[in-house]
Amino acid sequence: MSKKDTSQFWDTASVYLDHHLKAIRQVSSHTINSYRDSLNCFIDYLETVEHINRKKIAFHDFEKDTLKKYLTWMVTARKLSPKTCNLRMTVIRSLLEFAAQEHLWIMPLYVDSCNIVSVKTSNHPIEYFEPDEMTCLLAAPSSARKIDRRNQMMLIFLYDTAARVGETKHVKVSDLHLEAKVPYVTLLGKGRKYRNIPLMEKTVLHLRRYIREFHSSDVKAERPLFYTIAHGQINELSSDTFEKMIKKYANECQIKGQPMPENVHCHMIRKTRAMDLYREGIPMTHIQQLLGHENISTTSGFYAFATLDVLADAMKAVKPDDGIKSWSNPQMLDRLYKL
Repeated sequence: MSKKDTSQFWDTASVYLDHHLKAIRQVSSHTINSYRDSLNCFIDYLETVEHINRKKIAFHDFEKDTLKKYLTWMVTARKLSPKTCNLRMTVIRSLLEFAAQEHLWIMPLYVDSCNIVSVKTSNHPIEYFEPDEMTCLLAAPSSARKIDRRNQMMLIFLYDTAARVGETKHVKVSDLHLEAKVPYVTLLGKGRKYRNIPLMEKTVLHLRRYIREFHSSDVKAERPLFYTIAHGQINELSSDTFEKMIKKYANECQIKGQPMPENVHCHMIRKTRAMDLYREGIPMTHIQQLLGHENISTTSGFYAFATLDVLADAMKAVKPDDGIKSWSNPQMLDRLYKL
C-alpha cells in the first residue's frame, strides 16, 4: 500500500471526526468520542488480527470480506452485544459514506458495507413505572429538608418534560419561560438541537416556589436550574447524582410497602411520561416532538405497543351484535373459506 493511500485514510478520518461531525453535523462531544473509539477498535483489529501495520492502513482494507470477518470476530471472539457490534459497523459505514463524497473510488466499498447484514437484536420489554409506582416516587422526598425539596422538583421536572438526564442537568434558569402565554422550557437535546416543551400548570407552580427558594438570593439567568455548591462555587449536577437520587427514593418506597421495578434508573421516568401520554391517546407525532426523536420510527419502536390494560380495554369495547358471533354466520363462513 502506498504512502498516498495511507495518508488519504488518516487525513480523511481526522477531518471526519474533528470537522465534519463537530462543525457540520454538530453532534455532541460524547458522540464524537464514541465514533472515535469505534474506529480505533477496527484499526486495532486490523493490526492485531489481520496483521496490517496501522501505519499502512488504507481504505482498501475496508473491503466487504474484511468487514464481515470483523463483525464475526466481534460476535464470536469478543462476545460483544449485538447493539455494540451494529453500532461499530454503523460508524464504519458513516466514515465510508463521507470518504466516498471526496473520493469516488470508495463508493463501491461503502455500498458493499451497506449490504452486510446486521447482528439480530432481541426486543426487551420497555421499563417504565406503573401509575402507583410513579405517584409514590414523586411523593417520596420529604418537604422538611431542603435537598429533598430540590430533589422532588427534579423528579417533577423529569416527568413533566420527559427530558433526558443529560438535557435536564444543562437547563439554566434562563431556559424557563414561565411568563409566556403557554409556559415552556427550552431543552438542548441530541445533535445540539433545541426544542420547546410546554409546562403543566402544577409544574409551573412548583417551579415558582423552587426558584424563590433556590435562586432568589442571587438570581443569575445563566445559573444551572439544578445545582450543588462546593467550595463556595455553584456547580452543575452530575448524572450520577440523578441516578443515586432515584434509587434512594425507590428504596424508600419499597420500605413503605410499595413494590418497585428491580433496576430503577432515571430514564424510566422519561419512558413513563411517554407511556402515560400514549395511554391517553396522544398522537405519536406529538410524543415524538416531546421526546426529541428525529424519526417517528424511533418513537413508535419504543412506545407504540399495547400495554395489558390498553389491550384489555380494547377487547372489552368489541361486543358481538346481539350476542351472535360473526363467525357463526353461514354467509360469513362461506366468505372466509374461499380464496
